[in-house]
Amino acid sequence: METTLMLIGDKWKVLILRDLLPGKKRFGELRHSVGHISQKVLTSNLRDMEACGLLTRTVYAEVPPRVEYALTDLGMSLKPILDALDHWGRGYQKAAHKVMESL
Repeated sequence: METTLMLIGDKWKVLILRDLLPGKKRFGELRHSVGHISQKVLTSNLRDMEACGLLTRTVYAEVPPRVEYALTDLGMSLKPILDALDHWGRGYQKAAHKVMESL
C-alpha cells in the first residue's frame, strides 16, 4: 500500500491518471481536463510519473512542437484501483447526501 500511495497518493496524479485512461492527451488538454492546476505543478507531476514508468511523453518534431502523454502498460494496470476509488467515492457521496437530508 505504501508503494502505491507513494506513486499516486497525490490528488493531481490520480486526476492525471483518470484523464489519460481513455487515451493519449496533449499538455493543454490535460491542463484543461484536470482542473485548477498550474502549469508548473502539472509539469512536475508529469515528470515524476514518467520517471516512475507510469506514462510516456512523446515529442513530435513539428512546428510548433507537439507533445503527447499516454499511460504505459504499468500505468494502465492502475485502472482497477482508480475504478475502486471512483466507486467508493460515489457511494460516499450518496451516503453523505442522505445524512445531510436527515439533519
